Amino acid sequence: MKKIHLSVLALVMLLACNKEISKEKVIKVNYPETKIVDSVDTYFGVKVNDPYRWLEDDRSKETEAWVKAQNKVTNSYLEKIPFRNELKERLSKLWNYEKIGAPFKEGSYMYFSKNDGLQNQYVVYRKKVDSNSEELFLDPNTFSKDGTTSLDALSFSKDGSILAYSISEGGSDWRKILIMNTETKKIIEDTLIDIKFTQISWYKNEGFYYSSYDKPKGSQLSAKTDQHKVYYHKLGTPQKSDLLIFGGTAEQKHRYIYAYVTEDDKYLIVSPQISTSGNKLFIKDLSDNNNKFIPVLNNAESDTSIIENDGSILYLVTNLNAPNKRIVKVDASNPIPENWVDVIPETEHVLNPSVGGGYFFAEYMVDAISKVKQYDYNGKLIREIKLPGLGTASGFSGKKDDHILYYSFTNYNTPSSIYSLHPKTGETDLYWFPQIDFNSNDYESKQVFYNSKDGTKVPMMVTYRKGIELNGKNPTILYGYGGFNISLTPSFSITNAIWMEQGGILAVPNLRGGGEYGRSWHDAGTQMRKQNVFDDFIAAAEYLIDNKYTSSDYLALRGGSNGGLLVGAVMTQRPDLAKVALPAVGVLDMLRYHTFTAGAGWAYDYGTAEQSKDMFEYLKGYSPVHNVKAGVEYPATLITTGDHDDRVVPAHSFKFAAELQSKQSGNHPVLIRIETDAGHGAGTPVSKTIEQYADIFGFTLYNMGFDALPKKIESFKN
Repeated sequence: MKKIHLSVLALVMLLACNKEISKEKVIKVNYPETKIVDSVDTYFGVKVNDPYRWLEDDRSKETEAWVKAQNKVTNSYLEKIPFRNELKERLSKLWNYEKIGAPFKEGSYMYFSKNDGLQNQYVVYRKKVDSNSEELFLDPNTFSKDGTTSLDALSFSKDGSILAYSISEGGSDWRKILIMNTETKKIIEDTLIDIKFTQISWYKNEGFYYSSYDKPKGSQLSAKTDQHKVYYHKLGTPQKSDLLIFGGTAEQKHRYIYAYVTEDDKYLIVSPQISTSGNKLFIKDLSDNNNKFIPVLNNAESDTSIIENDGSILYLVTNLNAPNKRIVKVDASNPIPENWVDVIPETEHVLNPSVGGGYFFAEYMVDAISKVKQYDYNGKLIREIKLPGLGTASGFSGKKDDHILYYSFTNYNTPSSIYSLHPKTGETDLYWFPQIDFNSNDYESKQVFYNSKDGTKVPMMVTYRKGIELNGKNPTILYGYGGFNISLTPSFSITNAIWMEQGGILAVPNLRGGGEYGRSWHDAGTQMRKQNVFDDFIAAAEYLIDNKYTSSDYLALRGGSNGGLLVGAVMTQRPDLAKVALPAVGVLDMLRYHTFTAGAGWAYDYGTAEQSKDMFEYLKGYSPVHNVKAGVEYPATLITTGDHDDRVVPAHSFKFAAELQSKQSGNHPVLIRIETDAGHGAGTPVSKTIEQYADIFGFTLYNMGFDALPKKIESFKN
């Protein structure tokens, strides 16, 4: 999931009186009735009830009525929070600054994205190389009236004369591809449809490769998709004539297949995957149509990709026999692993390389903080790139003949800025810095380490306004993910800035299951080791409480997708741990997640209920939907999801909400906020995002006992 990157007034609004909500102020909630059905599954002789199975049908009128009824109750509750509009106004004000993306060269133009402040979608601009006169090129805000159709990816032909770009409608992972003449800005072909999880990779100026599934029977938003295929679209021909290049046969059945062409048009590279971790790898010499695919790796026991070639010499980044990754080279005539030669050997830190200007840029994560070194193609160290500070640097990519590369730098209290780099000399200049109403110098971010339940040392970044008093009464959001080899590195978020303005603390631990310390760290949080992730999160909360950053009365647990699972599992295992729980677009039914869309591809991390009796019992033991118990007082909970989320289908959230509402003890509310025409997160219009976070923060603070956002900094210490 991609995050939106984060000077306040001299006296910012901060939280004051830490009052308890009196019984008179509790907002009474009358939940909609959710019918129970007699649905039972049997796993290894064990019967498991699924009383809300009917909510999985996203096309039924009953589900539609339930969604409307739940949103009505949720909206009624949220509109009673006295400072909801104040939060929305501040979010809108802080969001309203110009944002620019790093430029890139295509043909005779430099292209870049820009948002003037509150535009729902970024707009693509361009200017002639060596010119300062820019023109609007493509405006996604015109794709739909409500801003819910977003631009997904741009891919230019080799001479830059033709653009293929993909769009998403309503937040869905399904895409359409449109083809444009870049000089006239006119669409030149029929739209390609029913495309999902794809790159768009051009071969010369003749056509491009893309990937998709057959359109599923039943619901396009929830039906299973597990047979990915690679196609070639030749310009001037209809989509029905597109050639099937890879996949589509029983012996080549893969859930994800990505295809891309080397910059010199010499090789087509195909990377088939069964799950989200591990891939096979094949190459095809495009100089002759009769050439066949040659295997580089014929098993999926590593994550390996070709990142560059110099003629027939291939350069690969791999974690095969190198959990922290290395760069190797091999001749394309016989590219099997036995012939690989190290170019940049594995180190103690995880490698994430990029290529540009004829060099490798090796970004290392040192306790989740970026360190970047520049190498030539022989593995000779050219220099270490001096970064602006401690945080996350990304970019350093481009074409082989680019004379200037660009990279961004950010951390939790520093808005993302863009820097230019001359790879020949190492000279770096500030290219663009945001003019934002937020003073980074008023905030500090520090890294702490704590011990998890089994003694494992886990790092955590804690960010807050300078001078706060560690008295156990600071409203704190503990945000986590812990899965799929994804690393949480420091990055600025406007929404996090708003939270910290209000006196809030943001704590982000690097849980096992992520990629911060390589493959071993990832594997330590998968399948029957998944409890390690939950234990790491619980230990992070206990560290914050023990060290007086906060207390359970002022702690909120937050995470999305796999992080939504994290929140759901921890709040059901430790309902006393936090005051508020905020699971977003979560994977919450662990017995059935793999039956929807591409969910079966997540089995590397989770395992499946049919895999073995032990795996079934393990999944059932922490599955949030199956571990809500009657008579327990769970935290005040705001579940968020989108009705067009076809990655983690909203039925997960629907069923979890129904279980919690039926069994919750005490006065803590359990609400579900279902965004319409929204998916898993990417492409969500700014207007919807602002409204969503005003609701999330309003709900969180109100249920921590606050009924106002005071104006004076001194009041925070009361």
